[in-house]
Amino acid sequence: MKVLFMVTGRGIGGDAAIALNIAKALSEQGVQCEFALNHGAKGLLFEKNGIKWHETSIPQAGGHAATKLTLVKGGFKIIQAVFEAISLYRKLKPDVVVGSIGGGAVVGCLAAKIAGIPSVGVVSTPTDSKVSKFTTVVALPESPLFKSELNNKNVHKVYMPINPEVVSGSREKALELMPEDYDPALPTILLSSGSTLFEKMALAAPKLRDSGIKANIVVIGHPLDEKYREYLENDGILYLGYIDWVRDLYKLADFVIITDDGVMLHEAIACNLPIITLLRVKYGRYHNMGDVFSGAMVESDLDNLDEVVNDFLKNIDQTKDRASKYGKDVLESAGKIAKIIYEKRK
Repeated sequence: MKVLFMVTGRGIGGDAAIALNIAKALSEQGVQCEFALNHGAKGLLFEKNGIKWHETSIPQAGGHAATKLTLVKGGFKIIQAVFEAISLYRKLKPDVVVGSIGGGAVVGCLAAKIAGIPSVGVVSTPTDSKVSKFTTVVALPESPLFKSELNNKNVHKVYMPINPEVVSGSREKALELMPEDYDPALPTILLSSGSTLFEKMALAAPKLRDSGIKANIVVIGHPLDEKYREYLENDGILYLGYIDWVRDLYKLADFVIITDDGVMLHEAIACNLPIITLLRVKYGRYHNMGDVFSGAMVESDLDNLDEVVNDFLKNIDQTKDRASKYGKDVLESAGKIAKIIYEKRK
């Protein structure tokens, strides 16, 4: 059995990780997995794993930040991309196509429908969730379908797939890789908005430092704009940039300040880390993950982050206990999705 993943994005962040984590679970069942990325995608996560990919057009117009204008513009690109994808399918002859998030789900599943190939859409946005009208979808927590009461056998609600190995990081390795001014005697606060560092998350670091908190303030992610680096060029902030040893860094973190979306939130829950979610970091959107993982996190705006952190530290053990009840289901999510895909073969 051959499965082709149509992956949106640059191949370096959460969208790529979702596809790779599902593929890992499928590979354990003897399934051959191949990947297609947009023309020019960097594909760093794939390179790191020694995986080559095919190139085809995969527009990103269906993401969380989509507007009516970008959807209209994206519509024309999607039509062209669908026909290019069909040509790729004829060449590769996959048994199942998996459209992964945004444009990957829309283009991948539409092209598969026309080509007569079974498909599964892994969806997380209002736009890509619409492919549920004609194919099987895995609705991740950010999708409006996840919280909806549905009687639709095409829709499967599953937590975001993560690599189970994320819980097996090495504290010793992380210590070896930390900068010289890291102080292991102090608590460690990890700040991240995923593979890409957004401005509000970058601003959170100096705000914490100026509050007088005694801790290692560690920030990761490649800046969306190079000017964000200036916020982090201060004593008391350890900026590591884009790293590929996050699972090791989790072993050092006493708690994390992250966005209320994506793979990293699920990884933190699986690692049983106390979580503060900084709201509206990415294009002002709000996913209300606190409703999905009730009691497992505390929400904060940037303006009152220092106050929230101080209160959070007083109840950190209680928050950690509440998060632990979700860990097993999160770790099993990739396997659940793999089973759904496997059952789609003709």
